[in-house]
This record gives sequence, structure tokens and C-alpha cells, in this order.
Amino acid sequence: MALQLGDIVPDFTQASTEGPIQFHAWGEGSWVVLFSHPKDFTPVCTTELGTVAKLKPEFDKRGVKVVGLSVDGLENHGGWAADIEETQGAKLNFPLIADTDRSVSSLYGMIHPNASDTLTVRSVYIIDPNKKLRLTLTYPASTGRNFDEILRVIDSLQLTDGHKVATPANWQQGGDVIIVPSVSNEAAKDLFPNGWDEQKPYLRVVPQPA
Repeated sequence: MALQLGDIVPDFTQASTEGPIQFHAWGEGSWVVLFSHPKDFTPVCTTELGTVAKLKPEFDKRGVKVVGLSVDGLENHGGWAADIEETQGAKLNFPLIADTDRSVSSLYGMIHPNASDTLTVRSVYIIDPNKKLRLTLTYPASTGRNFDEILRVIDSLQLTDGHKVATPANWQQGGDVIIVPSVSNEAAKDLFPNGWDEQKPYLRVVPQPA
């Protein structure tokens, strides 16, 4: 059965470029972004790994660990890492899992037979500190992933976990947010003493909480 939002993600132990990873223990207490690649030495994924390496300080700032996965072995990962540094100007600074037996790919439903019966699709999983799946995205082979969007979603998840708000379309850090419908106006007066813009009874807009 496919992983669904809110599920506890499966644990696994697998080799990586930074040594064996026992996934639940490795990610303990942190947000985690796991993203898969169909194979090593693929052009779009090369640019993605370089982009994530450059963005790692942004993930670190949010308390997020990032980890990549490919079905090729560690010997290939090493050569690919050198290519990434040469072409993207960024050294691989997070682990890349070698899922040669496809056990993780199978656990997480990364293989879609109509796309390929052996290669993983290019999926992204955002996992919270309680090991629950909070977002999944699957991209076609031809389209590079937008990691600024991944950071935006993490910002939204972390904000809305701490406050009774939701973020509107195209929200960016610092933008106005929406009071969730489960909060009554009476309760909202305590939570948002400076008031709100009630565009509709169900659409109450407030500045982003600090």
C-alpha cells in the first residue's frame, strides 16, 4: 500500500556515502527531506544534487536533514559526486543512499511500473520529527525539482504546526496567513489580539505570527 500523508514512514538500514544509515535513528528529532534519483550520472539529477548542496545551510537553519537516494552502488556514487562538484561548483555535503537491492525504493513506492519497472521515480518526501510523512511530490524525468518550493513548504509546515493558521496560495515567509476555521472568533481574539481582516466568515487574514 502506498505511503499516505500522516503515516509513520518505514525504517530501513542502507549503505550511503557517509556510512550506513539507520533511517529512524539518523533522523531522530529532526525534519527530514528524502529525495530519490533513478540512477547515477543522469543530467537533471546532477543539477539537483548540486542545488541541494548549495542550499544545505538553508535546510540546516530550519533543522532539516537532507538525504538523497539512487539505485546505483557506492562506487558509482563517488564518481558522480566528483562530477557534481566539477560541473555544479558544489561538493556533496549530505548522504547519498546506495539502494542497490531496491529495498528502500520498494518500501517507499518509488518504482512506478508504467514509468519504469526497475528505476525509481524522482520523488520527494518531507518527514517531520515524529517520523510522519507530511508531503510527497513525484516529478517526471524531464523536469528538475524546485527546492526553493521544498523550503517554502517546510516553512509553512513549521509555522502552521506552531500556530492555528494556514498559509494561502503562493505564500512566502513573512506574508499574511489565514486563521484556521476550527478557531472561533472568540478564541481568535485571544490568539490574535490585534484583530484580523475578515474577508468572509471562513476567510480571516492576519499577519504572520512571530
